[in-house]
Amino acid sequence: MNNEMNHTQIIKPVQNSLAASEVLKEVYTALTEKGYNPINQIVGYIMSGDPTYITSYKGARSLINKVERDELLEELMRNYVESKLKKS
Repeated sequence: MNNEMNHTQIIKPVQNSLAASEVLKEVYTALTEKGYNPINQIVGYIMSGDPTYITSYKGARSLINKVERDELLEELMRNYVESKLKKS
């Protein structure tokens, strides 16, 4: 067991037919249209796993449940880092 603590765990995402980027766009739009702060709501969902952070309007809640939270976080991180690298 001690030997296991000396290695970095590699996360291999499961390929999903539904792109996390598309889900985030659709959910963001639905939250905005309903008058919510989409950033706060999506962060709340990712941190807690509680689907009630996401509106059911336009099927957004059901859509976001089809993608693992770690995939959503990975997509957000990828976009953030890529946008920062482009500015450099």
